[in-house]
Amino acid sequence: MIVREIQAKSILSPSKIYDYAVNPYTGCQHACSYCYARFMRRFTGHKEPWGDFVDAKINAPDLLILEIRKKKPGKVWVSGVCDPYQPLERRFELTRSCLRILVDNGWPVVVQTRGPLVVRDVDILKGAKNTEVGLTIGTADDAMRRLFEPQAPPISARLRALEELHKAGITTFVMIAPLLPGAERLAGLLANKADHVLIDRMNYAYGTWVYRKHGLEAKLDEDYFRQTAAQLAEELEASGIATRVI
Repeated sequence: MIVREIQAKSILSPSKIYDYAVNPYTGCQHACSYCYARFMRRFTGHKEPWGDFVDAKINAPDLLILEIRKKKPGKVWVSGVCDPYQPLERRFELTRSCLRILVDNGWPVVVQTRGPLVVRDVDILKGAKNTEVGLTIGTADDAMRRLFEPQAPPISARLRALEELHKAGITTFVMIAPLLPGAERLAGLLANKADHVLIDRMNYAYGTWVYRKHGLEAKLDEDYFRQTAAQLAEELEASGIATRVI
């Protein structure tokens, strides 16, 4: 893993998902096979494979303080093209610092992560207005997780984090994206842990080689996605969890 400390030029970026995005890091240790963010290498000059490098934007908090004074308040997605709670966050605490700035200034925040480390920041998130936290969980089968997300945290750890956040009174959601083999059993695992769920096929193409390598081509079929998504939505809504299939 190549880790560099860099000085970013800006941190509060326009987003097509929400008003803004804050990415304290470029690159991600989780190295998920299907990750759409690998396109970032075109702009950073990195020659290393996705997952083998991370740039820590060590001036991110200072930039954010300056930029929120100049820009119109809006909803901020933390993060978008990296995981804000990848393991290096324990060392750098850039996400924590940026989150504190946004919450203290009353900006609405949506955190999305695979990292159970997010529970470290319950003290900031608890009681914050217009703030929600989502855990990305694409499958209930940790064997499948190891095929597609070998460096990402186990499913059980993400579920525990989700439950802890939910019990703390923080609005929580789950992003089932991409919907991976083994997702069929997720509904029962999410009961009483999430306020809402989003299901999205996203970019299967990036991880197609994993399906082929392990004989899972049938799970790439459009009918598999539609049937599994519909089944999950029905079961989740029956347990009181609002669900949307994108």
